[in-house]
Amino acid sequence: MRKKICFIASAPTGIVSFHRTNFEKISEEFDIYVIANFTDKSVFVGLNIKDAYPVNIARRPTIFENIKAISAMYKIFKEQQFDCFVSMSSNASIIASIAGFLAKVPHRIRIFTGQIWANMHGWKRCFFKMIDKTTVALNTELLADGKPQLQYLVKNGILKEGQATVLANGSICGVDIEKFKPASNIRDMERRKINVSEEVVVFSFMGRVNRDKGTFELLEAANRLFAEVNDAALVLIGNMEGLMTDVLNHYPNLQVGKNVILYGFTQEPYHALQLADVFCLPSYREGFGMSAIEAASLALPVICSDAYGLQDSFVPNHTGLQCKVADASSLYHCMRELYFDKTLRTTYGSNGRNRVVEKFNKELVSTAWLKYMHDLLA
Repeated sequence: MRKKICFIASAPTGIVSFHRTNFEKISEEFDIYVIANFTDKSVFVGLNIKDAYPVNIARRPTIFENIKAISAMYKIFKEQQFDCFVSMSSNASIIASIAGFLAKVPHRIRIFTGQIWANMHGWKRCFFKMIDKTTVALNTELLADGKPQLQYLVKNGILKEGQATVLANGSICGVDIEKFKPASNIRDMERRKINVSEEVVVFSFMGRVNRDKGTFELLEAANRLFAEVNDAALVLIGNMEGLMTDVLNHYPNLQVGKNVILYGFTQEPYHALQLADVFCLPSYREGFGMSAIEAASLALPVICSDAYGLQDSFVPNHTGLQCKVADASSLYHCMRELYFDKTLRTTYGSNGRNRVVEKFNKELVSTAWLKYMHDLLA
């Protein structure tokens, strides 16, 4: 009889984005189920899963909402008798850890994909660190999506040495190197879509467009660079959050629709990213930085902050440049250097593509997932 594995996340997009390829491989030996906060099961169409169960896992929950979610998940665990669950994202892991412990799920796995307390201070930092320590105690196995993150968790007392595992070379899903492959026709199509000519040097960002991702510093750096040059543009790929649209109005050299393009969310990042010449990810915190290795797979040079989670996503002065966290001036100098040096852009891009093919291709990572599950559940 095939054993049953349940993957749990707050949002279904987290599962669809990160685990599609993994499910293809894992389902060769195991039956896969999903728990997430969704209303329409069709969001999982095309995934190799047996079934999906909705639970209201809020991103900013009240205590009452979490108690209800724990109760709902506990009932699913008792009814389905999973052999194992894998939880990712902070609140989903809290709920799954408690419900799974109470339901006595044999193997309870938490993946650490970034710490919400990393940039907090005082009692808030202590509180959320305590929650992470609690989930460590309640789970039977622990994974981290990169070695730098694992070291950070050990340094901050969340984990002990040897307590968690990193699959393959890091990242929880790897990159589809055939989809994320440079193609001049797609680049031309994407540039025509946003009315940007080939002569323009395009800097891109992809992700949640908010302060945590370093986008305030990115706008400030772009504003400074665009005061010097008139053939550069910034493309923001992702949903705008909070006051970002208002913030744009404070920069005199940034004009939305001209040298700043609000691309919005896309289901085809492997197309959208191709319009760029340089990819920027100046985040305050990251678990691994998947968008950086996706951009590198498209032979784009990257500019990443020195946030701990990004240390495996690129190699400074080999696949891109490194700026300081929350430092617009440092980011500006990186952008300026790559703007004026096309040869360096090409070299870093080529190096990045080769590195992703060797270390982070999806086949390598999904095979590591299957081996991990086989060794655990066989």
